[in-house]
Amino acid sequence: MNIDPTSSKYVIKASIRANGVVNKSDVVGAVFGQTEGLLGDELDLRDLQKSGRMGRVEVDVKSDKGKSTGEIVISSSMDQVETSVFAAALETVERVGPCKATVKITSLEDSRSTKREVIIERARSLLINLIKDSRTAGSTITDTVRQALQIEEIVRFKGKLPAGPNVASSDAVIVVEGRGDVLNLLKHGIKNSVAVEGTNVPKEVVVLSKERTVTAFVDGDRGGQMIIQELLQVAEVDFIARAPENTEVEYLTHKQIMKSLRDKTTAELFMEQNKCARPGGEAKSKPKKSRTSAKAKPSKMAAKPAKEAAAPAKEAATAASPIFLEQLNQLEGSKNARLMMGEELADEVLIVGLPEVLESHKNNGVDTLIMDGVITPHLVELAPKAGIKTIVAQGKAILPREPIGLSLFEKKDLT
Repeated sequence: MNIDPTSSKYVIKASIRANGVVNKSDVVGAVFGQTEGLLGDELDLRDLQKSGRMGRVEVDVKSDKGKSTGEIVISSSMDQVETSVFAAALETVERVGPCKATVKITSLEDSRSTKREVIIERARSLLINLIKDSRTAGSTITDTVRQALQIEEIVRFKGKLPAGPNVASSDAVIVVEGRGDVLNLLKHGIKNSVAVEGTNVPKEVVVLSKERTVTAFVDGDRGGQMIIQELLQVAEVDFIARAPENTEVEYLTHKQIMKSLRDKTTAELFMEQNKCARPGGEAKSKPKKSRTSAKAKPSKMAAKPAKEAAAPAKEAATAASPIFLEQLNQLEGSKNARLMMGEELADEVLIVGLPEVLESHKNNGVDTLIMDGVITPHLVELAPKAGIKTIVAQGKAILPREPIGLSLFEKKDLT
């Protein structure tokens, strides 16, 4: 039966039982025939259907073992009184065809309640969509404007390579893989990046690397490793920074970008750790040109303090316990770190989870950290907060300043 309750006010439902086998047309004929003239001309079923006040007589009947049962459904657009009177009249049907029958009203439903449910559901859907549109409208506008600004800020270095607007004037340059990486760095305020756009390093980047301080910032996948190897072969790279493992620079957050750049390592240390070398075996062919003469002088004067600091560092390394070197040799190749209480092992963890572990071991007697990795500025900042007084590692990145109250040893210091 195809009754649409939303097209009428009320729906009359009745059950029918007949002592014999009857079909749909028999039931419809009985309803029309036995109600005709019963309620007067005003409530005659044929006239009501012509005027649209009553719907079709829908019947669903089944026969089993010589008896028939079914349901009669009629929609009504009359008022409550007239609909109730007509419904009561249906119960006067006593025969269907040659068979005795009984009709019983099972329900008289107000279909407007169904309409109200439809209205409520639709209104709820419209309201949710309106709220979503209102919430995203502001952010969509700002994102569109910001993206348009970033695209306008991208320049073509030497008319060819996607780059930030400050590449031509900056003393330090960040070399990335593609245009998307440059866009993401621009989004987070870094305007001195240039893209190589593939593993074949353009000659423009090679020339640039001889004049500026260059940091290679690559993806944490095999593609990033290949770009580093190519850069080390043909260009003069100073520092290496990598995105977290299996992530791309293009999708890094501001915090991840800053952390990756902060934890960069020198090209020489990277080559030592990965057992690779520049062509010819030399570090750099010639010193890089500085953008200003004022910046060149401090670097020369800084050589003397470095030499003077070498002697105390060697003495401190000699005084360190031999167990440091033994522990470091055991860790080689594992990428793990060991937390020591004096000369006793307190815990061994993966280096990637070291910051969280240092937080959990705060003020519990752990005073030494031995790791198969590189001492970074970020680690130097975290260690004292956890009570660490000594860090022993395979190598050490360039630190902005020497830490106070924290001893740092590389493997070469112990050997």
